[in-house]
Amino acid sequence: MEINGIHHVSALTANAQKNVDFYRQILGLKLVKKTVNQDDPSMYHLFYGDEVASPGTELTFFEIPMLARRLDGTNAISRTGLIVTSEEAITFWEKRFEEKGVKKETASLRGGRPTLKFTDPEGQQLFLTVEPSVQDGAKPPVHDEIPADFAIRGLGPVELTVAEADKTISVLTSILGFTEKAREQSNDGEIVTIFESGQGGAGTEIHVIEKAEGPVERSGRGSVHHVAFRVADAEELEKWHDKIAKAGFTNSGVVERFYFKALYFREPNGILFEISTDGPGFTVDESVDELGDQLALPPFLEHKRAEIEQRLVPIK
Repeated sequence: MEINGIHHVSALTANAQKNVDFYRQILGLKLVKKTVNQDDPSMYHLFYGDEVASPGTELTFFEIPMLARRLDGTNAISRTGLIVTSEEAITFWEKRFEEKGVKKETASLRGGRPTLKFTDPEGQQLFLTVEPSVQDGAKPPVHDEIPADFAIRGLGPVELTVAEADKTISVLTSILGFTEKAREQSNDGEIVTIFESGQGGAGTEIHVIEKAEGPVERSGRGSVHHVAFRVADAEELEKWHDKIAKAGFTNSGVVERFYFKALYFREPNGILFEISTDGPGFTVDESVDELGDQLALPPFLEHKRAEIEQRLVPIK
């Protein structure tokens, strides 16, 4: 049993069309699945990834129209990393963000890697980080304005800000098998403890920041809903279910999501963790060339297609 890195990160948006405009047109990610929240089909669930929807590349968004803005605080997934493969790519993105009016900070180092923090139009906090190696079979998303060498290649480290770091760290290390890689002070003076899983690398890391004082985050547009961790298959996920249950965590049990199977539980600071299988993947119902073109529904929602489509605002 081994966690093989980050499977996906799911965040919140109040406007699916504006979300696509930014993540597809500005960041150049591919919309690999346009579907709905399976627990509430009245809302979109958008998945962005690399050109072939490789596991570990998906940043996803639930659309909740009229969602209030996030109020910053602790006990939250505070920033999501995205991988580029060179320092030259960071320079490219600095210039592109300036041209496109994207709010960004000065490039710095995090975990020994060049890093560029930025925010999307709804205040979603993200950062680019350099990781030269990418997984076998992954392909950069195709975009007319973004050279393949500079394209975003997948998910990088996920940052957690919590009130009591020891409790979260115990789950990461004692339950999920992460190992501590480094501890450093950020430019903001915060202590960041870096953990990695599996074979290591930026796409396997969790960065933990302790902030003992201050309010708990109020979720809203620009918030991250949960982070999911990769496991090989359904058989291994069942073993993780047994381990999580025996450790005393209330959990969802194994949930069929059609594109993968998932298990959900909350760590002691209240952040929602998910463990998900790599397969069958997003090409189970669409070819690579068709990904994201039409509204995709899992079989158990297909009979409600007309009703679901009527309630959704079309995305261009």
